[in-house]
Amino acid sequence: MHYKGYDIYEDGNGIRVEGISDFDPVHIFECGQCFRWYREPDGSYTGVVRGKAANVSYRPGVLKLDNATAEDFKQVWFDYFDLGRDYRLIKEAVMTDGIMEKAVNFGSGIRILRQEPWETLVSFILSANNRIPRIMKIISEISRLFGTEIRYAGKSYYSFPDAQVLAVQSLEQIAECRAGYRCGYIHETAAAVAGSGFDTERLATMQTADARKELMKYKGVGGKVADCVLLYSGIKYDVFPVDVWVKRVMEELYFGREAGFPEIHRFASEKFGQYAGFAQQYLFYYAREHKIGI
Repeated sequence: MHYKGYDIYEDGNGIRVEGISDFDPVHIFECGQCFRWYREPDGSYTGVVRGKAANVSYRPGVLKLDNATAEDFKQVWFDYFDLGRDYRLIKEAVMTDGIMEKAVNFGSGIRILRQEPWETLVSFILSANNRIPRIMKIISEISRLFGTEIRYAGKSYYSFPDAQVLAVQSLEQIAECRAGYRCGYIHETAAAVAGSGFDTERLATMQTADARKELMKYKGVGGKVADCVLLYSGIKYDVFPVDVWVKRVMEELYFGREAGFPEIHRFASEKFGQYAGFAQQYLFYYAREHKIGI
């Protein structure tokens, strides 16, 4: 089957998608944008997306998805991996200096995932002042406690529970996921989203500053978390999420002095414009792997 520039071949276990470029599972799954993918001993990754468990591996030009059909690719994976976007154009746009050239070349296989917005909101509420392994463990536990079981390759995986499911749990029940004080944030945010919905289409049509403010109405969502939700669920790409560490990275790489959050946001907006989110991801991955700002 041919779909939007890609050739898809089905076999008994999954699909092979040919014509894929600018794709590296290590860069994509280890760059800090997602928390549901686990590396297997053979270097492939297994994860759960929109209620579907799958295993992902890649060799030049070819993406292999185990436990997926061609229809799944059209309905889920094409959008999730942002395969409708030409990342060569993104790279050209953000490689504005030697630092960005190094960052882009180092993380050349990064694609910004278009994750389910509600799951992304909870994930990044959990991310504040937290380490990635612990975030992954908490999200896995929330899914096990309140999600739907998915059997794959002889193992149990779990879908992420929707807001309505979490909203009817008591705070004590949610606290079983061991997220500490963040359990209260999840409890309140689930109730708010279950009551009024989470209108991502409306957020997409708003000015970015207004969309950020809208998300910051939820308990546990500050500016950085809001920007992460907008970026990693594919709502806005002109955001540049900055926390204390990213601030140090920018000071070291670009300013050579202390700089405030507003100054860094202005700098990124002027330098990268509509592609600021992509630039941040290349820089973030490059800096983290090279221990810059630490």
